[in-house]
Amino acid sequence: MVDEGVQVLRAPQQRMGHGTGYVHGYSPEETSRLTSQADALAHTVHAGTAYPAGSLVLEAGCGSGGQSVHLLRTSPGVRLVAVDRSARSLASARSRVRDEPGAEEVHWCQADLVALPFPDDTFDHVFVSFVLEHQSDPQVILAQLRRVLRPGGSLTVVEGDNDSVGLHPDSPDTRSLIGQLILLQGLAGGNGLFARQLQPALAEAGFTRIQVEPRTVYADGTRPDLARHFILDSYLPMVAAVRGEALAAGLGTPQQWDQGLADLRATARDGGTFYLTFFKAHAVKPAAGLPRQT
Repeated sequence: MVDEGVQVLRAPQQRMGHGTGYVHGYSPEETSRLTSQADALAHTVHAGTAYPAGSLVLEAGCGSGGQSVHLLRTSPGVRLVAVDRSARSLASARSRVRDEPGAEEVHWCQADLVALPFPDDTFDHVFVSFVLEHQSDPQVILAQLRRVLRPGGSLTVVEGDNDSVGLHPDSPDTRSLIGQLILLQGLAGGNGLFARQLQPALAEAGFTRIQVEPRTVYADGTRPDLARHFILDSYLPMVAAVRGEALAAGLGTPQQWDQGLADLRATARDGGTFYLTFFKAHAVKPAAGLPRQT
């Protein structure tokens, strides 16, 4: 089991940084963006995620703690173990949740998800959000998550599909920028379209009772708060952050980037609309000896 007296655990240092295609970086701006994203998605994508009090829950790839806050709020009394490979992200996450009820029960672990430092069958539940799309070997990570999950325990996975974006007014320039983001993510070792293969990936990893459902975030002039928090504070900065890398790689032009970002910003104004589909999967680790039923 997890050592209840240890607040920060570290896996062997040589495993850090394995197989990540995270193109967004670890700047303070990215930390702020992730917080805005988590808050904007709390009542849509993350709705319905709650665990019984006393449950031992692993948050795999906690990042800057945006989701950690909502896990503590929706699941009072859980014992949360938050894992991330980045010491900077863990420090941000600890600061982010410090004033939340139950924060004293959170244990922080710096580790690579391909080599989790926990015994088999440790956790009652595992939660992983916006992580697998950035990995070069998501099946290895899913195998690790299955290993540390107890038989009958649940896995919840959330991923977004950037190629599902719809916007009005439509913009070929904005769509080109999104395509460049997906390409850069692939070049970095990730897969921006991984959300589409959640069900077969979970089945291959040996999970059962797999259910995947789309969760669409939609904003227009009647939802100004959502438009501000998700489009302007989350999605736009995510795209804009790879501008320099895209131009250095010979993707697009400065003029195209200026126009595409301006058009994306316009969808948050009156008369504009924007939507993006996320996929949320729920699966179970079968008891030993039971056949797989996906």
